Amino acid sequence: MNFIQELVATHQIAFSAALLMLAYLFIATEIVSKPAVAILGACIAIASGLVSQNKLLPNGAHNPDYFVNFIDFNVIFLLISMMIIVSVTARSGIFNYIANSMLRFTGGHPVRILFALAFFTAFISAFLDNVTTVILVMPLTFAISKKLGISAMPFLLAEIFSSNIGGTSTLIGDPPNIIIGSAAGFSFGDFIRELTLVVLIIFLAVSAFLIFAFRKHLRASPERMLEVARIENDFSALVNFPLMLRSLAVLSFVILGFVLRDAIGLDTCIVALIGAGILLVFEKPADVFRDVEWNTIFFFIGLFIIVGALEASGGIRMMADWILKITDGSQSAASVLILWASGVISGVIDNIPYTATMSPLIAEIQKSMGAEYAHPLWWCLSLGACLGGNMTIIGAAANVIVSENAARYGEPISFMRFMKYGVVTVAISLSISTIYIWARFL
Repeated sequence: MNFIQELVATHQIAFSAALLMLAYLFIATEIVSKPAVAILGACIAIASGLVSQNKLLPNGAHNPDYFVNFIDFNVIFLLISMMIIVSVTARSGIFNYIANSMLRFTGGHPVRILFALAFFTAFISAFLDNVTTVILVMPLTFAISKKLGISAMPFLLAEIFSSNIGGTSTLIGDPPNIIIGSAAGFSFGDFIRELTLVVLIIFLAVSAFLIFAFRKHLRASPERMLEVARIENDFSALVNFPLMLRSLAVLSFVILGFVLRDAIGLDTCIVALIGAGILLVFEKPADVFRDVEWNTIFFFIGLFIIVGALEASGGIRMMADWILKITDGSQSAASVLILWASGVISGVIDNIPYTATMSPLIAEIQKSMGAEYAHPLWWCLSLGACLGGNMTIIGAAANVIVSENAARYGEPISFMRFMKYGVVTVAISLSISTIYIWARFL
Protein backbone atom coordinates (compact mmCIF):
# COMPACT_ATOMS: atom_id res chain seq x y z
CA MET A 1 0.00 0.00 0.00
CA ASN A 2 2.89 2.36 0.81
CA PHE A 3 4.36 1.74 -2.65
CA ILE A 4 1.04 2.64 -4.29
CA GLN A 5 0.70 5.81 -2.20
CA GLU A 6 4.25 6.86 -3.10
CA LEU A 7 3.54 6.26 -6.80
CA VAL A 8 0.30 8.25 -6.62
CA ALA A 9 2.05 11.07 -4.72
CA THR A 10 4.58 11.34 -7.55
CA HIS A 11 1.89 11.61 -10.24
CA GLN A 12 -1.02 13.15 -8.33
CA ILE A 13 -2.57 15.15 -11.17
CA ALA A 14 -2.51 12.20 -13.59
CA PHE A 15 -4.04 9.79 -11.06
CA SER A 16 -6.72 12.20 -9.84
CA ALA A 17 -7.67 13.11 -13.43
CA ALA A 18 -7.82 9.43 -14.41
CA LEU A 19 -10.01 8.67 -11.38
CA LEU A 20 -12.43 11.47 -12.27
CA MET A 21 -12.62 10.44 -15.94
CA LEU A 22 -13.17 6.80 -14.98
CA ALA A 23 -15.97 7.86 -12.64
CA TYR A 24 -17.49 9.94 -15.47
CA LEU A 25 -17.36 6.90 -17.76
CA PHE A 26 -19.22 4.66 -15.32
CA ILE A 27 -21.73 7.43 -14.50
CA ALA A 28 -22.49 8.01 -18.20
CA THR A 29 -22.81 4.32 -19.12
CA GLU A 30 -24.69 3.43 -15.89
CA ILE A 31 -22.98 0.02 -15.79
CA VAL A 32 -22.86 0.52 -12.03
CA SER A 33 -25.25 2.72 -10.04
CA LYS A 34 -24.16 6.34 -9.66
CA PRO A 35 -23.98 6.32 -5.84
CA ALA A 36 -21.83 3.17 -5.92
CA VAL A 37 -19.45 4.76 -8.45
CA ALA A 38 -19.16 7.95 -6.39
CA ILE A 39 -18.63 6.21 -3.06
CA LEU A 40 -16.10 3.72 -4.44
CA GLY A 41 -14.27 6.51 -6.26
CA ALA A 42 -14.14 8.54 -3.03
CA CYS A 43 -12.73 5.53 -1.15
CA ILE A 44 -10.03 5.06 -3.81
CA ALA A 45 -9.12 8.76 -3.54
CA ILE A 46 -8.75 8.42 0.24
CA ALA A 47 -6.98 5.04 0.27
CA SER A 48 -4.47 6.09 -2.41
CA GLY A 49 -3.59 9.25 -0.52
CA LEU A 50 -4.96 11.73 -3.08
CA VAL A 51 -6.92 13.21 -0.16
CA SER A 52 -6.10 12.65 3.48
CA GLN A 53 -8.07 10.67 6.05
CA ASN A 54 -6.38 12.60 8.87
CA LYS A 55 -8.04 15.75 10.19
CA LEU A 56 -4.80 17.12 11.68
CA LEU A 57 -1.23 17.33 10.46
CA PRO A 58 1.60 15.88 12.61
CA ASN A 59 2.25 19.39 13.98
CA GLY A 60 -1.37 19.67 15.17
CA ALA A 61 -2.47 22.12 12.46
CA HIS A 62 -5.63 21.48 10.45
CA ASN A 63 -5.01 19.41 7.33
CA PRO A 64 -6.27 21.27 4.20
CA ASP A 65 -6.43 17.97 2.27
CA TYR A 66 -8.67 16.23 4.83
CA PHE A 67 -11.35 14.52 2.71
CA VAL A 68 -14.25 15.95 4.74
CA ASN A 69 -13.11 19.48 3.81
CA PHE A 70 -14.09 18.82 0.19
CA ILE A 71 -17.71 17.84 0.99
CA ASP A 72 -19.93 20.89 0.58
CA PHE A 73 -22.36 20.39 3.45
CA ASN A 74 -24.27 23.53 2.49
CA VAL A 75 -25.33 21.65 -0.64
CA ILE A 76 -25.99 18.39 1.21
CA PHE A 77 -28.16 19.91 3.94
CA LEU A 78 -30.06 22.13 1.49
CA LEU A 79 -30.89 19.14 -0.71
CA ILE A 80 -32.06 16.96 2.18
CA SER A 81 -34.14 19.77 3.70
CA MET A 82 -35.87 20.69 0.44
CA MET A 83 -36.61 17.01 -0.29
CA ILE A 84 -38.34 16.78 3.09
CA ILE A 85 -40.33 20.00 2.57
CA VAL A 86 -41.41 18.98 -0.95
CA SER A 87 -42.39 15.47 0.17
CA VAL A 88 -44.60 16.76 2.97
CA THR A 89 -46.16 19.50 0.82
CA ALA A 90 -46.98 17.10 -2.03
CA ARG A 91 -48.90 14.82 0.33
CA SER A 92 -51.52 17.53 0.83
CA GLY A 93 -52.61 17.34 -2.85
CA ILE A 94 -52.04 21.05 -3.46
CA PHE A 95 -50.07 20.52 -6.66
CA ASN A 96 -52.81 18.42 -8.28
CA TYR A 97 -55.37 21.05 -7.29
CA ILE A 98 -53.35 23.87 -8.90
CA ALA A 99 -52.80 21.84 -12.08
CA ASN A 100 -56.52 21.09 -12.43
CA SER A 101 -57.32 24.77 -11.88
CA MET A 102 -55.04 25.77 -14.73
CA LEU A 103 -56.54 23.21 -17.11
CA ARG A 104 -60.05 24.52 -16.62
CA PHE A 105 -58.92 27.89 -17.98
CA THR A 106 -57.56 26.34 -21.19
CA GLY A 107 -61.00 25.46 -22.54
CA GLY A 108 -59.62 22.05 -23.46
CA HIS A 109 -57.64 23.41 -26.43
CA PRO A 110 -54.46 21.30 -26.95
CA VAL A 111 -52.20 24.29 -27.71
CA ARG A 112 -53.33 26.17 -24.61
CA ILE A 113 -53.03 22.97 -22.55
CA LEU A 114 -49.44 22.46 -23.74
CA PHE A 115 -48.56 26.01 -22.76
CA ALA A 116 -50.37 25.72 -19.41
CA LEU A 117 -48.64 22.44 -18.52
CA ALA A 118 -45.28 23.85 -19.63
CA PHE A 119 -45.75 27.03 -17.59
CA PHE A 120 -46.92 25.10 -14.52
CA THR A 121 -43.93 22.74 -14.79
CA ALA A 122 -41.44 25.59 -15.26
CA PHE A 123 -42.85 27.60 -12.35
CA ILE A 124 -42.96 24.66 -9.93
CA SER A 125 -39.47 23.54 -11.03
CA ALA A 126 -38.11 26.88 -9.87
CA PHE A 127 -38.90 25.85 -6.29
CA LEU A 128 -39.01 22.03 -6.35
CA ASP A 129 -36.54 19.60 -7.85
CA ASN A 130 -37.22 18.66 -11.47
CA VAL A 131 -37.81 14.97 -10.81
CA THR A 132 -40.51 15.69 -8.22
CA THR A 133 -42.18 18.16 -10.58
CA VAL A 134 -42.45 15.81 -13.57
CA ILE A 135 -43.63 12.96 -11.33
CA LEU A 136 -46.46 15.20 -10.13
CA VAL A 137 -47.45 16.36 -13.64
CA MET A 138 -47.11 13.12 -15.64
CA PRO A 139 -50.27 11.28 -14.46
CA LEU A 140 -52.35 14.34 -15.27
CA THR A 141 -50.70 14.59 -18.70
CA PHE A 142 -51.52 11.03 -19.71
CA ALA A 143 -55.10 11.43 -18.49
CA ILE A 144 -55.55 14.61 -20.56
CA SER A 145 -54.04 13.18 -23.73
CA LYS A 146 -56.29 10.13 -23.41
CA LYS A 147 -59.39 12.32 -23.07
CA LEU A 148 -58.31 14.42 -26.06
CA GLY A 149 -57.49 11.33 -28.12
CA ILE A 150 -54.05 12.63 -29.10
CA SER A 151 -50.45 11.68 -28.39
CA ALA A 152 -48.96 12.72 -25.06
CA MET A 153 -45.57 13.23 -26.72
CA PRO A 154 -45.81 17.03 -27.28
CA PHE A 155 -46.93 17.59 -23.69
CA LEU A 156 -44.23 15.33 -22.24
CA LEU A 157 -41.43 17.02 -24.20
CA ALA A 158 -42.76 20.43 -23.21
CA GLU A 159 -42.73 19.36 -19.54
CA ILE A 160 -39.19 17.96 -19.73
CA PHE A 161 -37.79 21.06 -21.40
CA SER A 162 -39.74 23.39 -19.11
CA SER A 163 -38.59 21.60 -15.95
CA ASN A 164 -34.94 22.13 -16.88
CA ILE A 165 -35.55 25.70 -18.04
CA GLY A 166 -37.60 26.67 -14.99
CA GLY A 167 -35.12 25.07 -12.61
CA THR A 168 -32.40 27.32 -14.00
CA SER A 169 -33.98 30.47 -12.54
CA THR A 170 -33.47 29.89 -8.81
CA LEU A 171 -30.88 28.68 -6.34
CA ILE A 172 -32.92 25.60 -5.40
CA GLY A 173 -34.43 24.80 -8.79
CA ASP A 174 -31.64 22.57 -10.08
CA PRO A 175 -28.74 20.83 -8.26
CA PRO A 176 -26.04 22.59 -10.37
CA ASN A 177 -27.32 25.94 -9.09
CA ILE A 178 -27.06 24.75 -5.49
CA ILE A 179 -23.41 23.83 -6.12
CA ILE A 180 -22.73 27.14 -7.88
CA GLY A 181 -24.52 29.19 -5.24
CA SER A 182 -22.48 27.62 -2.47
CA ALA A 183 -19.16 27.93 -4.32
CA ALA A 184 -19.70 31.52 -5.51
CA GLY A 185 -21.55 32.77 -2.43
CA PHE A 186 -24.65 33.73 -4.45
CA SER A 187 -27.94 34.18 -2.62
CA PHE A 188 -31.44 33.13 -3.63
CA GLY A 189 -32.10 36.74 -4.59
CA ASP A 190 -28.99 36.84 -6.81
CA PHE A 191 -30.34 33.99 -8.94
CA ILE A 192 -33.78 35.59 -9.19
CA ARG A 193 -32.30 38.95 -10.13
CA GLU A 194 -29.79 37.69 -12.70
CA LEU A 195 -31.58 34.75 -14.34
CA THR A 196 -35.37 35.24 -14.15
CA LEU A 197 -35.60 37.51 -17.20
CA VAL A 198 -33.45 35.38 -19.51
CA VAL A 199 -35.16 32.17 -18.35
CA LEU A 200 -38.59 33.67 -19.08
CA ILE A 201 -37.49 34.66 -22.60
CA ILE A 202 -36.02 31.19 -23.20
CA PHE A 203 -39.22 29.54 -21.92
CA LEU A 204 -41.41 31.57 -24.29
CA ALA A 205 -39.10 30.91 -27.26
CA VAL A 206 -38.93 27.15 -26.63
CA SER A 207 -42.71 26.95 -26.07
CA ALA A 208 -43.27 28.73 -29.40
CA PHE A 209 -40.90 26.29 -31.11
CA LEU A 210 -42.71 23.25 -29.68
CA ILE A 211 -46.16 24.60 -30.56
CA PHE A 212 -44.95 25.15 -34.14
CA ALA A 213 -43.17 21.78 -34.36
CA PHE A 214 -46.22 19.84 -33.10
CA ARG A 215 -48.91 22.03 -34.69
CA LYS A 216 -50.34 19.09 -36.65
CA HIS A 217 -50.53 16.91 -33.54
CA LEU A 218 -52.20 19.47 -31.27
CA ARG A 219 -55.69 19.02 -32.67
CA ALA A 220 -58.72 17.44 -31.02
CA SER A 221 -62.48 17.28 -31.62
CA PRO A 222 -64.71 19.92 -29.95
CA GLU A 223 -66.43 17.18 -27.92
CA ARG A 224 -63.15 15.92 -26.45
CA MET A 225 -61.93 19.46 -25.71
CA LEU A 226 -65.15 20.15 -23.83
CA GLU A 227 -64.60 17.03 -21.74
CA VAL A 228 -61.20 18.29 -20.59
CA ALA A 229 -62.52 21.82 -20.02
CA ARG A 230 -65.09 20.38 -17.61
CA ILE A 231 -62.48 18.56 -15.52
CA GLU A 232 -63.59 18.55 -11.90
CA ASN A 233 -61.54 20.61 -9.53
CA ASP A 234 -63.24 20.76 -6.19
CA PHE A 235 -61.46 20.68 -2.88
CA SER A 236 -61.46 16.87 -2.87
CA ALA A 237 -58.07 17.11 -4.61
CA LEU A 238 -56.76 18.52 -1.33
CA VAL A 239 -56.48 15.29 0.60
CA ASN A 240 -55.23 16.98 3.77
CA PHE A 241 -56.26 20.62 4.20
CA PRO A 242 -54.47 21.28 7.54
CA LEU A 243 -51.29 19.76 6.08
CA MET A 244 -51.62 22.01 3.04
CA LEU A 245 -51.88 25.15 5.19
CA ARG A 246 -49.00 24.09 7.39
CA SER A 247 -46.66 23.05 4.58
CA LEU A 248 -47.41 26.09 2.40
CA ALA A 249 -46.80 28.40 5.36
CA VAL A 250 -43.44 26.74 6.04
CA LEU A 251 -42.49 26.72 2.33
CA SER A 252 -43.37 30.43 2.07
CA PHE A 253 -41.29 31.32 5.13
CA VAL A 254 -38.37 29.24 3.83
CA ILE A 255 -38.40 31.03 0.46
CA LEU A 256 -38.70 34.38 2.27
CA GLY A 257 -35.73 33.34 4.39
CA PHE A 258 -33.76 32.60 1.21
CA VAL A 259 -34.52 36.08 -0.13
CA LEU A 260 -33.62 37.77 3.18
CA ARG A 261 -30.52 35.65 3.79
CA ASP A 262 -28.17 38.59 4.19
CA ALA A 263 -30.57 40.49 6.46
CA ILE A 264 -31.21 37.60 8.85
CA GLY A 265 -27.65 36.27 8.76
CA LEU A 266 -28.57 32.64 8.06
CA ASP A 267 -27.34 30.54 5.13
CA THR A 268 -29.97 28.97 2.86
CA CYS A 269 -29.19 25.48 4.14
CA ILE A 270 -29.91 26.55 7.74
CA VAL A 271 -33.18 28.24 6.71
CA ALA A 272 -34.23 25.07 4.87
CA LEU A 273 -33.23 22.87 7.81
CA ILE A 274 -35.40 24.97 10.15
CA GLY A 275 -38.37 24.57 7.77
CA ALA A 276 -37.84 20.83 7.44
CA GLY A 277 -37.52 20.48 11.22
CA ILE A 278 -40.80 22.32 11.83
CA LEU A 279 -42.67 20.06 9.39
CA LEU A 280 -41.14 16.93 10.91
CA VAL A 281 -42.61 17.86 14.30
CA PHE A 282 -46.08 17.10 12.89
CA GLU A 283 -45.09 14.06 10.79
CA LYS A 284 -43.61 10.62 11.32
CA PRO A 285 -39.95 11.19 10.41
CA ALA A 286 -39.46 7.57 9.34
CA ASP A 287 -42.21 7.93 6.70
CA VAL A 288 -40.86 11.24 5.41
CA PHE A 289 -37.25 10.04 5.25
CA ARG A 290 -38.34 7.25 2.87
CA ASP A 291 -39.07 9.96 0.30
CA VAL A 292 -35.62 11.52 0.58
CA GLU A 293 -33.49 10.56 -2.43
CA TRP A 294 -30.59 9.13 -0.45
CA ASN A 295 -29.05 7.84 -3.68
CA THR A 296 -28.63 11.45 -4.78
CA ILE A 297 -27.25 12.54 -1.41
CA PHE A 298 -24.54 9.87 -1.30
CA PHE A 299 -23.80 10.47 -4.98
CA PHE A 300 -23.04 14.10 -4.12
CA ILE A 301 -20.88 13.18 -1.11
CA GLY A 302 -18.72 10.75 -3.08
CA LEU A 303 -18.48 13.09 -6.05
CA PHE A 304 -17.29 16.02 -3.94
CA ILE A 305 -14.43 13.88 -2.63
CA ILE A 306 -13.41 12.69 -6.14
CA VAL A 307 -13.38 16.26 -7.46
CA GLY A 308 -11.58 17.29 -4.27
CA ALA A 309 -8.77 14.89 -5.16
CA LEU A 310 -8.23 16.72 -8.46
CA GLU A 311 -8.31 20.04 -6.60
CA ALA A 312 -5.83 18.88 -3.96
CA SER A 313 -3.44 17.59 -6.64
CA GLY A 314 -3.33 20.96 -8.42
CA GLY A 315 -5.24 19.68 -11.45
CA ILE A 316 -8.01 22.28 -11.11
CA ARG A 317 -5.46 25.10 -11.03
CA MET A 318 -3.79 23.71 -14.17
CA MET A 319 -7.14 23.57 -16.01
CA ALA A 320 -7.93 27.15 -14.95
CA ASP A 321 -4.56 28.35 -16.26
CA TRP A 322 -5.25 26.53 -19.56
CA ILE A 323 -8.61 28.29 -20.03
CA LEU A 324 -7.03 31.67 -19.32
CA LYS A 325 -4.25 30.87 -21.79
CA ILE A 326 -6.45 29.81 -24.73
CA THR A 327 -8.82 32.76 -24.19
CA ASP A 328 -5.82 35.08 -23.81
CA GLY A 329 -7.34 36.48 -20.62
CA SER A 330 -10.43 37.70 -22.50
CA GLN A 331 -13.50 37.76 -20.25
CA SER A 332 -15.82 37.61 -23.27
CA ALA A 333 -14.05 34.61 -24.81
CA ALA A 334 -13.97 32.76 -21.47
CA SER A 335 -17.67 33.44 -20.89
CA VAL A 336 -18.75 32.15 -24.31
CA LEU A 337 -16.44 29.13 -24.02
CA ILE A 338 -17.83 28.13 -20.61
CA LEU A 339 -21.45 28.74 -21.64
CA TRP A 340 -21.40 26.65 -24.82
CA ALA A 341 -19.00 23.98 -23.55
CA SER A 342 -21.19 23.55 -20.47
CA GLY A 343 -24.32 23.30 -22.61
CA VAL A 344 -22.90 20.67 -24.97
CA ILE A 345 -21.12 18.60 -22.30
CA SER A 346 -24.13 18.65 -19.94
CA GLY A 347 -26.26 17.27 -22.74
CA VAL A 348 -24.05 14.18 -22.91
CA ILE A 349 -23.05 13.59 -19.29
CA ASP A 350 -24.75 14.29 -15.98
CA ASN A 351 -24.63 18.02 -15.24
CA ILE A 352 -24.06 17.43 -11.51
CA PRO A 353 -20.51 15.96 -11.72
CA TYR A 354 -19.71 18.43 -14.47
CA THR A 355 -20.73 21.40 -12.30
CA ALA A 356 -18.96 19.93 -9.29
CA THR A 357 -15.77 19.87 -11.40
CA MET A 358 -16.18 23.32 -12.97
CA SER A 359 -17.08 25.22 -9.79
CA PRO A 360 -13.63 24.93 -8.16
CA LEU A 361 -12.12 25.68 -11.58
CA ILE A 362 -13.96 29.02 -11.82
CA ALA A 363 -13.11 29.67 -8.17
CA GLU A 364 -9.45 29.22 -9.14
CA ILE A 365 -9.87 31.67 -12.05
CA GLN A 366 -11.46 34.10 -9.60
CA LYS A 367 -8.38 33.92 -7.38
CA SER A 368 -6.15 34.79 -10.36
CA MET A 369 -8.30 37.37 -12.17
CA GLY A 370 -10.57 38.76 -9.45
CA ALA A 371 -14.28 38.52 -8.59
CA GLU A 372 -15.35 41.04 -11.24
CA TYR A 373 -13.74 38.98 -14.01
CA ALA A 374 -15.23 35.69 -12.77
CA HIS A 375 -18.75 37.01 -12.03
CA PRO A 376 -20.25 36.35 -15.52
CA LEU A 377 -18.45 33.01 -15.71
CA TRP A 378 -20.55 31.68 -12.81
CA TRP A 379 -23.78 32.62 -14.61
CA CYS A 380 -22.49 31.09 -17.85
CA LEU A 381 -21.84 27.84 -15.98
CA SER A 382 -25.34 27.91 -14.47
CA LEU A 383 -27.10 28.58 -17.78
CA GLY A 384 -24.99 26.09 -19.73
CA ALA A 385 -25.14 23.24 -17.21
CA CYS A 386 -28.88 23.53 -16.50
CA LEU A 387 -30.13 24.26 -20.03
CA GLY A 388 -27.77 21.77 -21.71
CA GLY A 389 -29.60 18.94 -19.98
CA ASN A 390 -32.36 19.31 -22.57
CA MET A 391 -30.13 18.10 -25.41
CA THR A 392 -30.43 14.33 -24.93
CA ILE A 393 -32.62 11.89 -23.07
CA ILE A 394 -29.79 11.20 -20.59
CA GLY A 395 -28.95 14.87 -20.06
CA ALA A 396 -30.98 15.22 -16.85
CA ALA A 397 -32.73 12.95 -14.37
CA ALA A 398 -36.17 14.34 -15.27
CA ASN A 399 -35.63 13.30 -18.90
CA VAL A 400 -34.97 9.70 -17.92
CA ILE A 401 -37.94 9.53 -15.52
CA VAL A 402 -40.40 10.83 -18.13
CA SER A 403 -39.07 8.59 -20.92
CA GLU A 404 -39.33 5.49 -18.73
CA ASN A 405 -42.91 6.29 -17.74
CA ALA A 406 -43.87 7.16 -21.31
CA ALA A 407 -42.77 3.68 -22.43
CA ARG A 408 -45.02 2.10 -19.79
CA TYR A 409 -47.96 4.08 -21.16
CA GLY A 410 -47.26 2.87 -24.69
CA GLU A 411 -45.65 6.09 -25.94
CA PRO A 412 -41.90 5.41 -25.91
CA ILE A 413 -39.58 8.35 -26.57
CA SER A 414 -36.56 7.15 -28.54
CA PHE A 415 -33.10 8.66 -28.03
CA MET A 416 -32.96 10.08 -31.55
CA ARG A 417 -36.48 11.48 -31.51
CA PHE A 418 -35.79 13.27 -28.24
CA MET A 419 -32.50 14.59 -29.58
CA LYS A 420 -34.25 15.92 -32.70
CA TYR A 421 -36.15 18.43 -30.56
CA GLY A 422 -33.55 18.65 -27.78
CA VAL A 423 -30.74 19.95 -29.98
CA VAL A 424 -32.93 22.76 -31.35
CA THR A 425 -34.17 23.60 -27.83
CA VAL A 426 -30.61 23.84 -26.48
CA ALA A 427 -29.45 25.86 -29.50
CA ILE A 428 -32.28 28.36 -28.92
CA SER A 429 -31.56 28.46 -25.17
CA LEU A 430 -27.80 28.98 -25.48
CA SER A 431 -28.15 31.55 -28.26
CA ILE A 432 -30.50 33.66 -26.14
CA SER A 433 -28.21 33.15 -23.13
CA THR A 434 -25.20 34.36 -25.14
CA ILE A 435 -27.00 37.56 -26.12
CA TYR A 436 -28.11 38.09 -22.52
CA ILE A 437 -24.67 37.50 -21.01
CA TRP A 438 -23.09 39.82 -23.57
CA ALA A 439 -25.63 42.59 -22.93
CA ARG A 440 -25.77 42.19 -19.16
CA PHE A 441 -22.15 41.62 -18.14
CA LEU A 442 -19.69 42.15 -20.97
